[in-house]
Amino acid sequence: MQHKNLAVGRYTVSPMSHAATEGHFVASVSIRSGSGASSTDRVWRFTHQFPSSASALRYATTEGANWARRH
Repeated sequence: MQHKNLAVGRYTVSPMSHAATEGHFVASVSIRSGSGASSTDRVWRFTHQFPSSASALRYATTEGANWARRH
């Protein structure tokens, strides 16, 4: 499941959650910058499992936004 994209400075943060084992969810986040041939997309997949898709999305949003603010 993908959540709404979040603009943080020159980055676009796209949090996602995916079903894992035994009803848990894992989080991932894509952080994009630039456009066309000079675009960059970083993707992180986190190992922690969450009890709900919403909690995984919150974690991915927070981690992605924090990274974008620092860079």
